Amino acid sequence: MCQQTAKPLIQDQIVFHGAGSMSEAIVRGLIARSVVHADHIVMLNRSNSERLAELRSRYGVTGSNDPAQKDDYLASAPIIVLAMKPKDAAAALRALGPILKDNQLIVSVIAGLSIRTIQGLLGRKQPVVRTMPNTSSSIGLGATGIAFSKEVSEEQRRLSLNIFEAVGITAVIDEERMETLTGISGSGPAYIYYMMEAMIAAGIRGGLTKEQSAELTIQTVLGAARMVQQTGEEPAALRKKVTSPGGSTQAALEVLDKGNFFETIIAAVSRCAERSREMGAALDQELAKDKETEES
Repeated sequence: MCQQTAKPLIQDQIVFHGAGSMSEAIVRGLIARSVVHADHIVMLNRSNSERLAELRSRYGVTGSNDPAQKDDYLASAPIIVLAMKPKDAAAALRALGPILKDNQLIVSVIAGLSIRTIQGLLGRKQPVVRTMPNTSSSIGLGATGIAFSKEVSEEQRRLSLNIFEAVGITAVIDEERMETLTGISGSGPAYIYYMMEAMIAAGIRGGLTKEQSAELTIQTVLGAARMVQQTGEEPAALRKKVTSPGGSTQAALEVLDKGNFFETIIAAVSRCAERSREMGAALDQELAKDKETEES
């Protein structure tokens, strides 16, 4: 007896305008969890044919950097995910605006790019969903902040939530909080990876093999995160439970305190959020200059 293929959650075509690591992370998660069939996903970039060939081979998606073909995909797709680098966004969005129809949904994963700026660059009040996912989406453990423009319909809202809920958790927030979220969950995995690098290096210097040190570090970080998740206890409470007065853990934490570890992490999150604002402001200034030029 023939088994019927499960119907995907999303049946609309999704075009990824940009084929970098974030696009790949989302696509990998969507396909792995059968949210969208691979033949409903199109990935576009400017000129890297080798990258597109790699993505086609790995996931079975469609890929193109042919200008005319790209315009055809972008003009007809119900959902377009903006995933190019911030420095490339202004030119790409100005080119995109004239070929769009009113009901096409724009989903942005570009750090620092506000809904107002996206609509300004497009030259039209397109439905826009601004998001900040992280690369853990590729294994279904992403954390994504989402904000909606007023033009987004209820159906489009549901579609965008389905995309990111399929690859992790979502948090619908006011757009003005997006930079703070970027500093915590958007860039947050990098902070944890950096700490893991240091722990692995410490193990090697202490005589463990690289493999032993890596395995122990990975399991320790995984276990600590699961303890917070499954017990529901605050991280501070769990930390105190494993910190005996005068013991080795306390000695280690004292070293971290001398290096101002707690405030350094807070400062890093704040600087990340600040940089995200700076990138958005730079694009706003570019848009304002262009308007002045057009009016003069």
